[in-house]
Amino acid sequence: MNFFEILQSIIPQAVFFAAPLIFTALGGVFSERSGIINIGLEGLMVMGAFVGIVFNLAFVDVFGNWTPWVSILVAMVVSAIFALVHAVASITFRADQVVSGVAINFLALGIGLFLTKQWYGKGQTDMVERPFYTTDIPVLSKIPIIGDLFFSGMYLTSYLAILLAFVAWYILFKTPFGLRLRSVGEHPMAADTNGINVYGMRYVAVMISGALGGLGGSVFALTIALNFSHATIVGQGFMSLAAVIFGKWHPLGALGAALFFGFAQSLSIVGSGIPLLSEVPQIFLLIAPYVLTILALAGFIGRAEAPKALGESYIKGNR
Repeated sequence: MNFFEILQSIIPQAVFFAAPLIFTALGGVFSERSGIINIGLEGLMVMGAFVGIVFNLAFVDVFGNWTPWVSILVAMVVSAIFALVHAVASITFRADQVVSGVAINFLALGIGLFLTKQWYGKGQTDMVERPFYTTDIPVLSKIPIIGDLFFSGMYLTSYLAILLAFVAWYILFKTPFGLRLRSVGEHPMAADTNGINVYGMRYVAVMISGALGGLGGSVFALTIALNFSHATIVGQGFMSLAAVIFGKWHPLGALGAALFFGFAQSLSIVGSGIPLLSEVPQIFLLIAPYVLTILALAGFIGRAEAPKALGESYIKGNR
């Protein structure tokens, strides 16, 4: 296997695994930029995966080829509403944001498994008939070398994830909305003094986080898992949270971190076919993404500067 063939086996897989992480990490960036810690990204992905799979199974005869796209939209809406539980607890009632996020993780998994058992009579759903499929991008896939690496056998959701990272960057750093959102995460009292509704902005940010987390979970379920069970989302939400921190709470940084973690995940699939990794025991390749996550955070957490009001409840009128 030559160098080009190695790249051809790794790059599509890396982007493929990174896409759900990118969506969810961007949601984490919005939430934490507003000052709300969102440990519940895992739970939001679980809810998105559950809704995406169930809707796909229920309405495949209605929407046909559009079923996976409609499914991820419905998952976004439901997960955004579900994120209100975290918003109400942490913003309105000023509960501990970490504890609230952990509760979201347990609640989402509990609801998903309970309804799956009730509706399907077993611990997992049926396999979906209309998931997302790989495609070749017309014209671009014919470009020598680049076409085979980046535009052949790819999922459209992977391109959507990368595009959305740049959209999120533009919204956060080039629009008045983004300035207001960042201001309530840095100095909510100053933002309030300037007429910005701190509570409203934080609610919107958490709901955006919920929508993007649901999008990440549903994309994962409809491209990788293809059904829902207790093991559909296992750790991807926490890897997304790590990507937020590793990426220094910046959309493009989160994009790069998610691609890095996606690359680590891809090694567990294609590693056996790469000469340098063919002799490495499979178990080491399987745990590589999580080990690299820890190493990345251990190396960069001290240098990453979080929003100054992150995790702090805001009480109007207090100084």
